[in-house]
This record gives sequence, structure tokens and C-alpha cells, in this order.
Amino acid sequence: MIISSTLDFREAARRRLPPFLFHYADGGAYAETTLKRNVSDLAELALRQRVLKNVADIDLSAELFGQCQPLPIILGPVGISGMYARRGETQAARAAHRAGMPFTLSTVSICSLGEVTAASAGPTWFQLYVIRDRAFMRDLLATAKANGARALVFTVDMPVPGARYRDAHSGMSGPHAPLRRVMQAVTHPRWAWDVGLFGRPHRLGNLEPVLGKASGLNDYMGWLGSNFDPSIAWSDLDWIRSEWDGPLIIKGILDPEDAREAAAIGADGIVVSNHGGRQLDGVLSTARALPAIADAVGDRLTVLADSGVRSGLDVVRMLALGARGVLLGRAWVYALAAGGEAGVTQLLTLMEKEMRVAMALTGVRNLGEIDSSILAEVRDRAL
Repeated sequence: MIISSTLDFREAARRRLPPFLFHYADGGAYAETTLKRNVSDLAELALRQRVLKNVADIDLSAELFGQCQPLPIILGPVGISGMYARRGETQAARAAHRAGMPFTLSTVSICSLGEVTAASAGPTWFQLYVIRDRAFMRDLLATAKANGARALVFTVDMPVPGARYRDAHSGMSGPHAPLRRVMQAVTHPRWAWDVGLFGRPHRLGNLEPVLGKASGLNDYMGWLGSNFDPSIAWSDLDWIRSEWDGPLIIKGILDPEDAREAAAIGADGIVVSNHGGRQLDGVLSTARALPAIADAVGDRLTVLADSGVRSGLDVVRMLALGARGVLLGRAWVYALAAGGEAGVTQLLTLMEKEMRVAMALTGVRNLGEIDSSILAEVRDRAL
């Protein structure tokens, strides 16, 4: 199919992937209300068009945690993304690094951090979950340091996994899930050849040193449920701050009070996020939560945002709401599934073009000029 916009990648991914993988990436928690609001609340933010503002020279560059990059975009962490293309995390990392931006590797990736950093020498961030076994967390931190990870993204909004009903219907979990996945692979021969056969091993690369054979995909959902730690509190993060001397970014903040707690423990940044609508359904969309959080702590740490971003216009909207940078999740996974490394590169090129158009037609020439003034005021009208 012809891909002319960022939104086309989703349909291309749906056609290529076995249903269990497409719906795992595409779905959210419960009735998926927050998942939908993440997208719709951003789309409904009207931009304020301005003209004759001399926008001949537009600068999209950003400085994040002491590193200059050409776009205010980071590829965010997505679990098992190595199943969406052959050794998918390495392909996505190469595309991100070629574009001059960081790639964030999930704890539960298919490719290990060592494999990803060996495949591409650009800035790699590492995402860490709250795991019951603190010694294992220390080992992961040591591995991240040894492999030159530039920043640690500590995800705090998953003390327990959310209820994702689509997974049981699609075959990601539920009765006879392994058999259903094999049957789906047979009906998707291109994916089965590229990933199913030649993309092996299908194990959680960062966990394999500890779990061994139990690090396979069949154990993935069970591992998530049994190894996350619901007892962790803000005071427990002191040891993480002491173990990690690079930028520490707390991901999963939706409330200004939690943002202040993150600043108080010495975090360098936060990600305003509801986990892409995959945890607690019915919470605020990121677009609605972001302004109050940016007002509360934007002068104390770097505020990033994710959830619902599907285009360059959405990136500009997030910046206007107070973010300094934006993490992509589903957007780059759809592109990876559709076209591998080249697909991710194409996505980032399209996003850059969309950002340039949005900035030119709102009359801003650099990211420092983007704020709430480029958003049109929306008034309710009685029908």
C-alpha cells in the first residue's frame, strides 16, 4: 500500500502482522476510553494560524539532558518490539540514531541492550520497571552503565499490569494462546518468514541471563504479572538515584503532586504519560494532564510527554502544552512493522515535515517560541 502520511503505517501494520501482535500494540486497558481520548484530545486542540511572520528559517533542534538533537523526539520504550520486524529493536535504534535522536530500550525487549548498542552507536536510553527482585534491578542498572546507556527511564505507573481485554481475544493471552499464535503465523507468511523463522531467538534478551529458557514469549505475560512490585514508594527510589549517576527520568506521571515528588527525589526529568491508555482506563489523557504538571515543575526538571502522538502536528501540540520533548510509542512500532528500519526512517521524515508546516503556519521559527499562544481558544457554543 502507498504510505503518504504517518497514519498510514497503522493500516500497513494491521495487514502484515498476526492479530495477536497487532492488537497487543494497538490495544489499551478495559474499554480503551483513555486510549481513544489520548488521540482525540490532542486532535481537538486547534492551532492558531498566523501569516506574514517571516518563517523562512525554521529550527527544530532541541537540547535534552545536555545533548543537542535535530528534533524534540525520542523513540520511547515498547515491550517485545523485536517481534514486529526481524530483531526489531536494532532496526529501530539504527533509524533513530541516523535521525540524531535517542532510542529507548524496554526492559522486556527481544534484543538485549548489548545487542542494540552493538548494532548502532547513537544515544540509547534504557527503561527499567519496578521489579520485586532488587538485586536483579541492580544487575540491570550495571548492564545499562556497562553498555553506555545515556539515560535511565524508570517506569512507575505499572505496579500491576492493566486489564487488556483485547489480548485474550487476539491470542496474546488466554486459552490455547500458543496454538492460536502459531495458526496466525501460518496465515501471515511474510511475517512468519522474516520474524517467526529468521528473527529468532524470541526471548526477552535483557532477562535471559537470569531466566534462561523461561525468558521466551510464552512466559511473557505471566512474568509481567508476577514480577512487578506494588509495594514500592517514593522513598524506595533513593537507592536508584544513588545507583545511577546519569539522567534519571521518571515515566508515568499524571498528577502535579507526583511531579513534585519526582523533583524532590532529584529526578532530572519526567514523562507525563498514562502508558498509552494501557493501564488505568478513565484517567486523564496526557494532553489534559500536561499543562498543570508543566506549570508545577517545568522550572525544576525537564518535562517530556507521550501517549496519543501520531503526527508532527501532535508533537507541536504537546510542546505548546508545556512539554520539552515527546516520546513516540505506537507510531514507531506501526512503522517498524510496516517497513522495518526504512519504515521508521520514513515516519521520522514525515513527522519533521509536518512539524515544519505547523510551525510555519503558526508563525514560530524555533522550539523556544512554541507555547500556549499558538493554540486557538476554543469556546463552547450552544447548539
